[in-house]
Amino acid sequence: MTDRTAAPTTRWPASRTVVLLCFAAVFISYLDRSNLSVAAIPMQQELGWTESVKGLVLSSFFVGYLLLQVGSGWLTNRYGGRRVLGAAVLWWSLFTLLTPLAARYSLPALLAARIALGIGEAAVFPGSFNMLARWVRLEHRTRAVALVSSGVAMGTVIALPVTGWIIRDFGWPMAFYAFGALGFLWAMGWYPLVREGRDPAMTDPADAAPRTVPWGRLLRAPAVWAIIINHFCHNWSLYVLLAWLPSYFKSTFDVSLASAGLLSAAPWLCSFAMANAAGAWADRMLTAGMSATRVRRRLQCLGLLGGATFLSLIPLAPSAAIATVLMCGAAGALACCMAGFGANGLDIAPRYADVIWGISNTAGTIPGIVGVYVTGWLVEQTGAYTAPFLVTAAISVGGAVVYVLMGSGERQFD
Repeated sequence: MTDRTAAPTTRWPASRTVVLLCFAAVFISYLDRSNLSVAAIPMQQELGWTESVKGLVLSSFFVGYLLLQVGSGWLTNRYGGRRVLGAAVLWWSLFTLLTPLAARYSLPALLAARIALGIGEAAVFPGSFNMLARWVRLEHRTRAVALVSSGVAMGTVIALPVTGWIIRDFGWPMAFYAFGALGFLWAMGWYPLVREGRDPAMTDPADAAPRTVPWGRLLRAPAVWAIIINHFCHNWSLYVLLAWLPSYFKSTFDVSLASAGLLSAAPWLCSFAMANAAGAWADRMLTAGMSATRVRRRLQCLGLLGGATFLSLIPLAPSAAIATVLMCGAAGALACCMAGFGANGLDIAPRYADVIWGISNTAGTIPGIVGVYVTGWLVEQTGAYTAPFLVTAAISVGGAVVYVLMGSGERQFD
């Protein structure tokens, strides 16, 4: 069994810098992808968009994001996370800055800018996982994955209100200029502080130079398919919550838009806290000698089954306050999955964790298109949110069953 213990050190480790900067990259990526959801309101008024055009603009990001997942995983594995992640942040930050110019030039130019943004952001998690495999020791990897992944929740919490304040005081173009500039500030820390290669103290052979990706073996491995399927199931719930929380609170409890936004932020704060708590808990269990398979299954089932339970109860909520508590429970439970399937690629194939994430997030992006649409269709057909929440819960239960049957934490690829 792999030794997951390490001697303590008092100096600031390079791995901590890598993890914090990867967290910042994910945080910035969610600022840059989310600000349009608020800015689209004044942009629609100024540019004369129909609702269909607005929907096209909002969804165009996922075209580039979906198409480049596997490609970004391969590029990261081939050229290293420092190069690819650094270039990706600069790329998508540039197109964030160009968004106002593109929007005022033409609709095709705006769509191209959003697709280019998606292409750049496709590399944020493969690049981060590549760096975690190179720089973070085994006994700290789960909490590192959890912290980096929690940038999703924190970016979502910050993006919506801050974008609104910027637009109110400075106009909608400034939201893109301000957030786009953050990526260039990030690069000023990334390139001087993060080195090529890996932590010289690490002896894990999987952190050595990459070799040819064994695509066939990866796609035949049941453990890889457990990650792929669970990424899809987790993201179905994630994207439904991201897209529909404000509408649910507004239509079900007739709260104001401002109140709906505030209530919708609470679950993501819980998600941030629970992701990091679950990561620390998982690493403690691993250090105590529990098998990685048991740890990943425990956290994954806690996340999906807990999320399914809370989602099933939401239609029974008699008030916005109780609904908020249940939403917080659902988002907090789902965050535990980052210590389940989220970190699992680093167990079974550290050398190819970036590629596995690219493959699984291709499946995980589909709910951003299909799941969000199906939720809206079910609400339209039934006049309530009961059906979509129950469907989402059922998908989570199915994912948990698959993970128990197929998931593994044992090393399978050298």
